[in-house]
Amino acid sequence: MASHAAADAVVPASTMQNALFLLVASALVVLVPGLLGQLWVPGNGGILDGTICAASSAQAGRPATSSKVLGSDALAADPNKRVTSTEVTFPPNAFSPEHHHEADLYVYVLEGTIRSQLGGQPIMTYTKGQSFFEPDGSVHLFAENPSASEPAKILAVFVHKEGARLVVYH
Repeated sequence: MASHAAADAVVPASTMQNALFLLVASALVVLVPGLLGQLWVPGNGGILDGTICAASSAQAGRPATSSKVLGSDALAADPNKRVTSTEVTFPPNAFSPEHHHEADLYVYVLEGTIRSQLGGQPIMTYTKGQSFFEPDGSVHLFAENPSASEPAKILAVFVHKEGARLVVYH
């Protein structure tokens, strides 16, 4: 009978709320670092996977790019797709290595100069006010700021399926 008494005991609501809070908080402590890693670490196959360029790996000691997500919204015409915009900053001499996007990508140069090459294409140089397009899945061999003294900045607008990896480093 003693074992049934404990099972039949009434647990106060405040104790249940505290237990639920601790369970959720514990889950967040365990899951959030992994989810953030999925969102921001380049090359790991994450949701926003870094080109968002947040901390794209430096090549041969060159500076890395950094980025800031400006917005991400579901498309009204297709709620399974999103448009996500980011501002990517290239410090002087910054380099972004080979990667591809699981998205169509429109890039507009906000300031400075960007040299870039897509697979099968010549190396192109873009300056402030110019733009280019990368079709979903095309291989971006590299992007760089060729200036040793001036920063460059781009607006990157992705149109992608929900859950797509926006940057996949090779």
